[in-house]
Amino acid sequence: MTAGNDSVLELLPMVFAAPGDALSRAEEVLDTDPTPLHASVAHQVIGIWQRDWGDVRLALDHLRRARDLAARSDSAEREADVLGTLGVALVHAGRTRQGLAAFERGVARGTGHTRARVLYRRAYSLWVLGRHREALEDVRRAIPVLRQADDVIWTARARTLRATVHLALGAVERAEADFAAAEALWDTTGQEHDKADVVESRGLAAFHSGDVPAALRLLDEAQERYDKLGTPTFMLAIRRCEVLMAAGLAPEALAGADAAIGVLDGIGGQSTRKAELLLTAARAARLADDPATASARAAVAERLFAGQRRTWWEAHARLVLIEARVAGGRGSGRLVADAARLAERLAAFQAPAAPEAWLLAGRIALDLGWSSDAERYLRIAARSRRSGPPLARVTGWAAQALWARAAGSGRGVLEACRRGLDVLDEHRTTLGASELRARASARGAELAALAQQVSLERGGPRQLLTWSERWRATALSTPPTRPPADPALLGGLTAFRVIASRAEAARRDGRPVPALEREQRRLEREIRSRTLHMGGVTPWSGDRFGAGGFGGERFDAKRLLDRLGAARLVELAVLDGRVQVLLCGAGRVRRFAGGLLADAEREAEHVQAGLRRLAHPGAEGRLPVVEAMGRRLEDLLLGEAAGRLGPGPVVVVPPARLHRVPWALLPALRERVVSVSPSASGWLRARETEPPPGGRQVLVRGPGLATCGAEVPEVAGRYGAPVVLEQEDAHVPRVLAELDGAALAHIAAHGTFRADSPMFSSLRMADGPLIVHDFERLARSPYRIILSSCDTARLASVGADELLGLVTALLPLGTAGVVASSAPVNDAAVVPLMLALHEGLGRGLSLAEALRDARAALPGDALHQATGWAFTAFGAA
Repeated sequence: MTAGNDSVLELLPMVFAAPGDALSRAEEVLDTDPTPLHASVAHQVIGIWQRDWGDVRLALDHLRRARDLAARSDSAEREADVLGTLGVALVHAGRTRQGLAAFERGVARGTGHTRARVLYRRAYSLWVLGRHREALEDVRRAIPVLRQADDVIWTARARTLRATVHLALGAVERAEADFAAAEALWDTTGQEHDKADVVESRGLAAFHSGDVPAALRLLDEAQERYDKLGTPTFMLAIRRCEVLMAAGLAPEALAGADAAIGVLDGIGGQSTRKAELLLTAARAARLADDPATASARAAVAERLFAGQRRTWWEAHARLVLIEARVAGGRGSGRLVADAARLAERLAAFQAPAAPEAWLLAGRIALDLGWSSDAERYLRIAARSRRSGPPLARVTGWAAQALWARAAGSGRGVLEACRRGLDVLDEHRTTLGASELRARASARGAELAALAQQVSLERGGPRQLLTWSERWRATALSTPPTRPPADPALLGGLTAFRVIASRAEAARRDGRPVPALEREQRRLEREIRSRTLHMGGVTPWSGDRFGAGGFGGERFDAKRLLDRLGAARLVELAVLDGRVQVLLCGAGRVRRFAGGLLADAEREAEHVQAGLRRLAHPGAEGRLPVVEAMGRRLEDLLLGEAAGRLGPGPVVVVPPARLHRVPWALLPALRERVVSVSPSASGWLRARETEPPPGGRQVLVRGPGLATCGAEVPEVAGRYGAPVVLEQEDAHVPRVLAELDGAALAHIAAHGTFRADSPMFSSLRMADGPLIVHDFERLARSPYRIILSSCDTARLASVGADELLGLVTALLPLGTAGVVASSAPVNDAAVVPLMLALHEGLGRGLSLAEALRDARAALPGDALHQATGWAFTAFGAA
């Protein structure tokens, strides 16, 4: 390459436009016996590359050589510029004192334009150190000089940095203005890495504004840009983990942070980034209910921050450490004092986390009975309820509710809980993906529990019912945003089906599948990522699917009692680990005590194991054991209410953690018409949903069933002209097209529940799996749907009291009733059950009525009895 002065200096901006090319060309310069000036530039370029994307120790070696060569070149400006770069590297290496000293020398040696660049770098390092006010001062001094010199690149960098500092101080509007100005400048340059950085920063701004889908979309776009440049993205990993935590995906954030730490350690990367990643992992572990991991990660992060003289960061690590210790049951008077001192430090830093620390101090003081201290700390924390991002306001309302609780004001508790949950509802309307909406509900769990506790102590059963409904299955109250006609998403779904189908065929043939499984996981990540990008919409209020609509209506207990008629609704609320049975009907709500939720969960798992055994011939001896389990479950879940149900139909509304209970096994429900709903509000919506005009029936047979879906041809003969899809006709696009708006659908296909990723739970079609994401593309799902194969009613419990899976994907989209199984079933025994079920539907019965009669029509042997118990009617159709 040419060794001219201008061409060598061009390598410095090039390192953030095409990092790999800049590195190669700098190494070529060093092979040409360059002058001290040119060698200084080449070593500086290599040092920047190693500092940001490689081994920070090598970076320091190259930058010190660059400094020494700059001094030999008799160029004070060159020396000042290198000292600014070296200062950043020293700070990232944890050598804060040496780094700040390098900046002092650089500011002293440089003049004008060069000094402004050094000030920018020092401002960046001060931001890294958490010294935000000092960072703002330096960058404000730098920007006018850079702008006057018409230095577009460095002006854009400075505006981006100033925006980032504003975000750290909670000034979101100022940050957005600077980001917009920086992006306009970057569009005039070829600085591809810097352009990716501003997209990443815009994602951070969207997050601070409360727009989680936009944040995820922008961060993923930045990742794609970085991938094209081949550069590691540790800062982006931290920011993405923060967004994932806010979205309720803490385990995913913990895995991401730990993976990034592994990569960073492998290349000998920046000590500052490692400390930040450890703090991120600690936060994620705390939110994932893993206090031991949170405590361990936070303790290491705190030590690293202290050694790096990063007091702002050290305070945040200390906050997580105290939270983890409290979560592990280690509350004490000393921790109250520690949390209060920490809150004062964070407030002095103007850190947005200060209210969390005040709330933490108040919680610990409350637990210890220190009411005056608790009141003082909670009052300060409650100030955040009036402004700021939604989740910060929720923190403030939680403090207000706890303060009212300590003061003995039940009305104050309920008002604070109502206001806090309203804020969270508003936040969740911005989320289009049902997974995000469900997981975000975890943020309101404490508020809902406080309101329920006050209702139990001071209100009546009707008030407890109202608050139980306030935060139950709310993700199902509105349909998810329909995925856009995105060619990349549709292509990804098609490719996913092809790969999943090939992997399944390879498993059946005994062939190795690791490569196919890797590609399937990659496609799953891509599909999920694109769906999480979807923004929300204002909830429907009208009657898109019937008189009830899906608007954000408040639960009305009187309306429920009026609509029940002769039926009874049993809602199970859980307070302090114990089941409270709310029996609704005959114009009133009564409360009965149930057993411990943990005991009921264990018994339900034993029942599931028993039903799995009974699904195979030769297990008849287990039938009395399973029936005895059903009696114990009834005692735990219904208590005395079991004898007060009356003669009519029963609707059961269980908590999410009891979704796998086979309710027809309970003696008091065995001969009854029983249906299940995720919430009483959901049952009302289903009850008021009108069937579509036309009454079209769709029958689907997927491949690989032991009976080949033997019930389908017989069922088809009972309807006039049903649509029957089987063999090659039963492919996903055709099935979805026919299901959309149907009155009745019967799908006989292998079901697979994905506990690791419930939105990829599936039904096997001729061309591969029909997954939950596919169902969410329907304009309107079938009014009634029968899923005749195993495990189609299995759901994942997430958030506060939410469920994800096949059944819950259908209910918000216009389906008023579903029949599905929550346990493995015998394919042959399913056939007579399904035939009897359709016979009842032909007589005008509801799904629950027809299922009750179908069970009664089965042979009395253990195999058929267990098959009948495994199926449940959901909804009200």
